[in-house]
Amino acid sequence: MSRGDKTQLLDDLPAFSRQAQGGAFLAIAGPDRGDSASIREGQEVYFGSSPDCQMRLTDKTVSRRHLKAVLQNNKAILIDQGSTNGTFIHGSRFKEISIGHGAEFKLGRTVIKYLPEEEIVEPEPSPDQNFGQLIGGDTKVRQLFKLMSDIAPTQATCLIEGETGTGKELIAEELHNHSDRKNGPFVVFDCGSVPRELIESALFGHMKGSFTGAVSDRKGAFAEAHGGTIFLDEIGEMAIDLQPSLLRVLDKRAIRRVGSNTYENIDVRVVAATNRDLRAEVQEKNFREDLYYRLAVIRLSVPPLRERGNDIPVLVNHFMARFAPSSTPGQSRLRVTPEDMQTLQRHGWPGNVRELRNAVERACLLANGDYLSLDDALLQSGDAGPAMGVRTDLPFKEAKGQLVEMFEREYIEDLMTRHSMNLSAAAREAQIDRKHLRELIRKYDLDPRK
Repeated sequence: MSRGDKTQLLDDLPAFSRQAQGGAFLAIAGPDRGDSASIREGQEVYFGSSPDCQMRLTDKTVSRRHLKAVLQNNKAILIDQGSTNGTFIHGSRFKEISIGHGAEFKLGRTVIKYLPEEEIVEPEPSPDQNFGQLIGGDTKVRQLFKLMSDIAPTQATCLIEGETGTGKELIAEELHNHSDRKNGPFVVFDCGSVPRELIESALFGHMKGSFTGAVSDRKGAFAEAHGGTIFLDEIGEMAIDLQPSLLRVLDKRAIRRVGSNTYENIDVRVVAATNRDLRAEVQEKNFREDLYYRLAVIRLSVPPLRERGNDIPVLVNHFMARFAPSSTPGQSRLRVTPEDMQTLQRHGWPGNVRELRNAVERACLLANGDYLSLDDALLQSGDAGPAMGVRTDLPFKEAKGQLVEMFEREYIEDLMTRHSMNLSAAAREAQIDRKHLRELIRKYDLDPRK
């Protein structure tokens, strides 16, 4: 496994990255904006105007030796050195405090941010075309297999990014199956499917009588995953006001049930997944930066199926063997014509591997003879479907989400066009808040004037 150069923030997001031990302090405001200093385990970094400070500042409101930072157990401890003007975090002056990645503090007129240093990871492609249940011969996929084999035995928190249907849950499951926790539970928690008023109870549990309907004590998903792995699917859907509770659990490795005053220690590995661009969500203030850094210790990006067309024949044969088995284990009695295989490889597959799997399963069921019945299967997989374009070949939540997005996009575009981009008039007609309307316009990158 080779490593690229370290950077504080990766502008062109690579397929795979990981956080180096330690981090970097970056001046984001003040006379010395852009200056930085790295810190590693056991090291000390001094901030001040003295020439012997590792982060020397020209800010005249900063003392000669203003602040010291020490890294212990991958936590940065800040210790004010008796400075004249003090050191502040969230507007409060402190003498000593422990911070994590994403935190900002101020000394004098200078604002400093503590960031992870990310490494681009470029693993050698695995010689194997499968990793547990995962199948693929594409170079990026085999690189993914190699990285998974390296990180599976560790306790590192992982963030899996990729479009819907690319197999993020299978990746999380195989990380668990190839780890020392494989005999423990693998718990899946869908952050987008639980009502926001119940999500803390579902994640952390509750005590009897803690709220209406709490008729008995209940374990949450974290407690159920004790000794194993918890997979937080669709983490980008979690409301931002609920994210601090999750951040505290990741930091403390302890949970407090709703209605309880005591913490319970937990032993879990956390793997999260999203089909959103979480960095963009951080920039839009929809996702906490410190939580992102806590989750993305190892970051995996799963390529969409349209970028790995050479894998389609392998996957088709695999699914045919599964859905149309013959007397020979692992083989199918059905065949695919070269013309049909080219059609499959040219198809866009917006639903990725899941859509291909569903199409092959239907084709196997509809087959009459020795060849896959492809025309009807692709017709059902494409735009054809029930009224309103409902995709019944997808799971309920995904089909509903696609329909809602289509409605929102068309409604907002037509609304803003009719009102010549007058936000106030459009919001009054639609009877929605201006702020919400603005968020929808931004969400779908809509500008009807174009």
